[in-house]
Amino acid sequence: MLTDEPGKFRVVATGLGVPWDLAMLPGGDALVTLRDRAEVVLIAPGEVPTVVARIDDARPEGEGGLMGIALSPDFVDDQFVYLYFTADQDNRVVRYKYANGSLTSAEPILSGIPRASNHNGGRIRFGPDQMLYVTTGDNHAKPAYNAQNTQTLDGKILRVTPSGKAPEDNPFENEVWSYGHRNVQGIGWDAKGRMYASEFGSGEFDELNLIKKGGNYGWPEAEGRSDNPDFIEPLLTWSTDDASPSGIAVMPNGTVFLASLRGERLWRARWDGDRMTDDVYFDGVGRLRAVEVVGDELWLLTNNTSGGDPAKDDDRLIAIGAS
Repeated sequence: MLTDEPGKFRVVATGLGVPWDLAMLPGGDALVTLRDRAEVVLIAPGEVPTVVARIDDARPEGEGGLMGIALSPDFVDDQFVYLYFTADQDNRVVRYKYANGSLTSAEPILSGIPRASNHNGGRIRFGPDQMLYVTTGDNHAKPAYNAQNTQTLDGKILRVTPSGKAPEDNPFENEVWSYGHRNVQGIGWDAKGRMYASEFGSGEFDELNLIKKGGNYGWPEAEGRSDNPDFIEPLLTWSTDDASPSGIAVMPNGTVFLASLRGERLWRARWDGDRMTDDVYFDGVGRLRAVEVVGDELWLLTNNTSGGDPAKDDDRLIAIGAS
């Protein structure tokens, strides 16, 4: 076990090249998506990463490419792996079978999510209700008011069944769960079932939000806090220079770790009564794309080979202590 002593970490893997997301296999190995290479690699601690899939339908461009990954809640039985990627005409979620060290039997389950060079969302996670939640960006839409339209898929958090159907208890009789988002990059839940999401701001404020069914989070009319009672206020905001948040990891008690790109640090947000406070938990390795809780550690993906100042062994998967 590592401590949260500043600067203390161990290296799990190197040379990853624009990694975006990771999913932990039952045996302790990790599957990591490489956005620009459109590859999924298997990382077994102490071994050289190996490619288990090349996603030929992915079209990396700008912020798009191969992004989110999630394992089925019943992975031990069904071996399903879900990927979110940018294709020729859209962003989509595709389900694969993981067998004999490779991904096979591609089955699109959710397509038609608008794509662009920027603001593609891309994080996918199964919630405690066994439903798949999918984050989408406003895809740099002109106008960005698509984010306020509950009948479109951009600028939203979506909720679908494991086969991609809209559940009957969704708020708008479609896939939309919440709306008014600019570019949600991280989602997670605590032991009470509270859902959190990190969101890129435009030029002023990044946000950490508590996500409610049918909630309107204000974009493009509001960035950060607003006096409009129709919009749900963020739990926390940061200057875009200090954060530019990506993936998050949520502890059972509601503590949220938030990986930041431009801010080049791992933020920690903690409840203090009915409000949240924040502090810098870890920094010193550059841009951070994703964070996951793995046992008593936090595993972090650096993202210095795209937009940063890479070291000779970047990008890396590293581990720090979680407390």
